[in-house]
Amino acid sequence: EVHLVESGGGLVQAGGSLRLSCVGSGFTFDDYAIGWFRQAPGKEREGVSCISSSDGSTYYRDSVKGRFTISRTRAKDAVYLQMNSLKPEDTAVYYCNTNALGVDSWGQGTQVTVSS
Repeated sequence: EVHLVESGGGLVQAGGSLRLSCVGSGFTFDDYAIGWFRQAPGKEREGVSCISSSDGSTYYRDSVKGRFTISRTRAKDAVYLQMNSLKPEDTAVYYCNTNALGVDSWGQGTQVTVSS
């Protein structure tokens, strides 16, 4: 069974930083792309960033470019999202996602709250 667990969220002042982690199990982690999504209250879930399995290529939504960095550690089956210069509009529950084994799988989410 594919399993994803996020951690690292919290409360931070605007301009601060957080590092989110997503640890996977139940599949060969290195073989699949991993994405980060977020959902703010009253809004639809949106894609934030993703990283490929093959060449490590990355994608960022425009609003986080230059502030967020996604990376993966193959030895630990983990993907990280380093978030710097956080803004109140980054407040949301952050989820990681994979389509490993043909199943669209999500973690339980981690809350990020940025105060102004």
